[in-house]
Amino acid sequence: MEPWQLEYAPILIFFAIAGGVAVAALGASWLAGRQKPDSEKGAPYECGFDPFGDTRSKFDVRFYLVSILFIIFDLEVAFLFPWAVTLGKIGLFGFWSMIVFLAVLTVGFIYEWRKGALEWE
Repeated sequence: MEPWQLEYAPILIFFAIAGGVAVAALGASWLAGRQKPDSEKGAPYECGFDPFGDTRSKFDVRFYLVSILFIIFDLEVAFLFPWAVTLGKIGLFGFWSMIVFLAVLTVGFIYEWRKGALEWE
């Protein structure tokens, strides 16, 4: 074998071991599991009643609005943690930058509150 081929040998060994573990896990679950198919088991729902209605029903727009608002304010918290950890290193510029960021988000929050976006009727 050439030297460059020997560099890839650990990767190939890793793939072989990973594939072997995957096949062994699938085989063990197939052998250990009960193989008794049932018509009830193959039904679309196992909750005790037949499905009703169309599965492609439309959601209310307010659901999407609330979910987007949640994501926005969740990301705000995600930005606050690293800022708080490095506040000593970034100094006053970093502090005031975050204050401006929080002010913009607060103005947006007040706007959506007054528009009634947070109310679920």
